[in-house]
Amino acid sequence: MKTFLAIFLGTPEKMMAWKPDDATMKKGMEQWSKWATDNKDAIVDMGSPLGKTKRIDKNGIADTKNALGAWTVVQAESHEEAAKLFLNHPHFTIFPGESVEIMECLPMPKM
Repeated sequence: MKTFLAIFLGTPEKMMAWKPDDATMKKGMEQWSKWATDNKDAIVDMGSPLGKTKRIDKNGIADTKNALGAWTVVQAESHEEAAKLFLNHPHFTIFPGESVEIMECLPMPKM
């Protein structure tokens, strides 16, 4: 099995502008919970939503914005199988998220 990092993306403006009613929010959370239950054997770490971002570079520290909204770690036999776990995910079918990007977590190179 390989390990993959899933990043949930959505533009901050779109996410902040979304004003769901209680029924929509409830439906979204129920569907997200169902997704987690349906895929519990593949989920290594459910992850969490992501907060405000600081950027650090040679010039120091500054506030910044990006499209990163949350993260999850899953296991699958292949990159394609990991990606299929997120087809029709409530992040973008109910919530205003735009996509989920999946990348393999590679081993650290030996020194």
